[in-house]
Amino acid sequence: MNIPYTHESIRLTGRWDRGADCATATATGSYIEFAFRGRMAVAKFNIVSNAQPRLHLWIQIDGGDMIEANIDSHIRIMAKEDGDHVCRIVYKGGTELDRRWYHPLTSKVSFVGVQTECPIAIAPDTRKTIEFVGDSITEGVLIDTDFNNGGEVLSTVAVESLMRCYQDDVCATYAWQTAEALDLRPIFMGYGAVGVTRAGAGDVPPAPVSYAYNFDGSPITHKSADYILINHGANDRSKGAELYLQKYEELLDVIREHNPNSVIISLSAFVGAFHEELGKMIADYNQKNGCHVHFIDSFGWIPEVPLHPLRDGHNTVAKNLIPMMKEIVK
Repeated sequence: MNIPYTHESIRLTGRWDRGADCATATATGSYIEFAFRGRMAVAKFNIVSNAQPRLHLWIQIDGGDMIEANIDSHIRIMAKEDGDHVCRIVYKGGTELDRRWYHPLTSKVSFVGVQTECPIAIAPDTRKTIEFVGDSITEGVLIDTDFNNGGEVLSTVAVESLMRCYQDDVCATYAWQTAEALDLRPIFMGYGAVGVTRAGAGDVPPAPVSYAYNFDGSPITHKSADYILINHGANDRSKGAELYLQKYEELLDVIREHNPNSVIISLSAFVGAFHEELGKMIADYNQKNGCHVHFIDSFGWIPEVPLHPLRDGHNTVAKNLIPMMKEIVK
């Protein structure tokens, strides 16, 4: 039995374009859950335009261990025993420079549906949600660097084109860890090299322009998150504080317009860029607009180098961030 992605047995979390034949996401951290009875199900994807090497997924069944796999047109899921099962598939990471904004999309998850003999309605997820709006750090770029130890030395271009899907992992980021610690469902909008003042890898527009879209021509339709955390600034350092603050305020305006009831948190860039200026601007913004955007200063949490924290760096950020977020969330 072939079940479309709109079936009651399936839930999508993240920024998904819900087309006639498939649901498409280009932001890592977007995920699929589906429920079935028995032992076996097959997840089906449209990969016609996906570039090689194909992006990577995390696959998890019944909340257990996760297995990394390339996206493919058919991915078979087999449980150890008969019964009711829930499978989760997360867009783990891909190649930052592939097309994730303008068509043809070459680094995207286009989910068609599931083939299974006995789909069952998936249980509701009543947790509150948190949206993370950021750049390559938020999407988990270059978290792992040990994939090539002892092997052939590759050029930078070769590493970029062949190995990045092995190096990136959204589920190891400070953002994913924070959502799990607070028992929140995460929604991700993180694209490499993007800032509030500049476009990013794969021609993704600056954050104030791109926020309202899943990708070009696809306005966001997901329900507003209960909490929205912004982490932008690492890619804006060369533009100067004045332009950065101007464009950051534009991003706040766009986010508040689309999410009038969300609690918004501004987390300063981990590299320390304009952190004092941003804190003052947030205070002035709140007074001017009669709102309460929270500000968290991350200066000094981790070293400025490497720009993209490894797993231990993300762990450190999460350990600092989680207690502060608990105060906001409670």
